[in-house]
Amino acid sequence: MTFAAITYKIKPGHEDEIAQIFAEFQRADSPILHDEDGTETGVILATGLFISGDRMVRVIQYEGRLDDVAKHMAVQDGVREAERRLQPYLSEPRDTETVEGFMTYFGNSTMRCIQQLGVPSEMLKDIPSHLLQRQS
Repeated sequence: MTFAAITYKIKPGHEDEIAQIFAEFQRADSPILHDEDGTETGVILATGLFISGDRMVRVIQYEGRLDDVAKHMAVQDGVREAERRLQPYLSEPRDTETVEGFMTYFGNSTMRCIQQLGVPSEMLKDIPSHLLQRQS
């Protein structure tokens, strides 16, 4: 499993308005990723959104290629609506109306990953199963 972090530069003082946008967020129609030929290439496992001051960060846990994550997100109705509603709160305007514009923004705002650690598989057997159940 891989993680990516995408940054947003926002106008401070609008955390509640931005939180409301994402409280009404429409999830993706499917977590399955595809390449240009329609072949399944991976899956988005989880996302999280964090905000503080003039920064917002979306963390994405996925399997596959990050380019396929970006292409998938670029065409999702919920993502497009959230991007539209976020525009007044961004300190740096950006073009996310087109797939190409979204891909450019996504590429430019992806944070450099310097470390990703997970529990080694041999240690998972020692963790009680009820602690490993996923929350929806």
